[in-house]
Parts: sequence; C-alpha cells; structure tokens
Amino acid sequence: MTDTHCHLDYFEPEELDAALENAKDFRALVSVGINPERIGRTLEIAGRARNIYVAAGLHPTEAQHLEEAKNQLAELAKHPKVRAIGETGLDFYWKPETRDKQYEALDFQAALADKLNLPLIFHIRSPNGDDRAEREIADWLKLHRPRRLVLHAFGGHQVLAQIGGDLGAYFSFGGPLTYKKNIQAREVAKVLPVGKLLVETDSPFLPPEPHRGKRNQPAFVRFTLAKLAEVREVPVEVLEHITDSNAETCFAFREN
Repeated sequence: MTDTHCHLDYFEPEELDAALENAKDFRALVSVGINPERIGRTLEIAGRARNIYVAAGLHPTEAQHLEEAKNQLAELAKHPKVRAIGETGLDFYWKPETRDKQYEALDFQAALADKLNLPLIFHIRSPNGDDRAEREIADWLKLHRPRRLVLHAFGGHQVLAQIGGDLGAYFSFGGPLTYKKNIQAREVAKVLPVGKLLVETDSPFLPPEPHRGKRNQPAFVRFTLAKLAEVREVPVEVLEHITDSNAETCFAFREN
C-alpha cells in the first residue's frame, strides 16, 4: 500500500511513532513539506525509514515568502529522498489576497520540477460554492503543459479531469472520496484511466469515513482505497497493486 500525500511533520512525537509503526509495511509514504523549515523536518523524519519519501515545495498559503525561500527550496529539492516538487497551486479559500504571489510560486516550482525531472503536486482550493481556483489552474495547465503532475486530493472537477487526462496527470484521491456528499468525485473516479489513479491521506488532515472528526494517519489510506475499489468495481487487492505500481512510476521510488 502507498500513501502518496501526508504531512508527517505535523504529528506529535508519540503520534508519529505510532503512525509509522502502523504503516511500516507500506510500499511508500510521501511526506510533503510546505515550506523550507518544514521540508527540513520532513527530511529528518524520512531518514527514519526506507519507505518514507519527501515532496519539497511552497504551499500556496506560504507563497508570500517566495523570495526568501527560493534558494532553500532549490537546494532542498536536490536531496535524494525528494521525489516531487510541491504542493503548489492556488488556494483562494485561505489566501485569496496573495493570488499574484501564488502564481509566482507556482511558476517557480514548475520550472524547478522540470529542471529536476520530478512530478509537480498541485493543491487547488476555492471558496465554498465556487471553482475559481480549479478553472484558473485548468487554464494554467493548458498554457504550460507540465510533463509530470499530480492533482492532489482530487475532487472530481470535470474541467480538471479533462485537461489532466490530456496531460497524463495522476489523480490522487483522499479521505473525502468516502464522504456521502462527494458524489461527483466518485462518478469521475469511475472513468479516469486506471493507470493514473493514486490514493493518499493528507494526514493528519481529511480523515476518511469511519474516522471523520479524528486525526488522520497514513494507515487510514486503506479506507480510501476500499472506496475507490468499490467505485471501480474491482477487488481491493487488485487496486492496491495498481495504485502501488502507479505511485512507483509517478515518483520513481528507490532504495536509499
């Protein structure tokens, strides 16, 4: 099993020990650092186990710190444990006022990912009842056409599904896929290319059913995997093998 997106640096020490023990047999975990300080902490955690890898980026809500972070990001991204750049993108839910800086941070990280031949992980969030961020990212993708990309916590946006499919994007589903109201995400998940499906937790955030209201952890990715298998009408074991293989291809995991 593989959790392609978590934030292990947000775990308390005892909580982290338990979470890593529960996921010790996983093929891989990708822990995402959202700014240089957190990337450093994430790399320290990744040193504890061979199956922990790192994504290094500047989250859209951190984009106002781009200038002072550029050099650090470029250096940290060279670490052999780093297997992706991001998460980057647009967040108009928390930080609509930094839109211009978010675009600058996205462009910088896209260039870095291209230079290092690493996948670029996208975070996309709009205000409730709106899809401005999704529509703007779709336009950006049409213009820039990155070679390797992951749509993190994919919610089933139709335009993103179409442009992502055209670009060969990976679609990563998290706990919200299990929520009753997310009918659109499940409908889109039915028809996306099976070779581009990933599962994640975004832990300690976005816990799946039946753990809503609790702290999430990588081991809970099994609930999202089970829901995705149900949606795709395939055995869980089959989809586990497929998503593990997809993650291997996307992130190029290797022994360190």
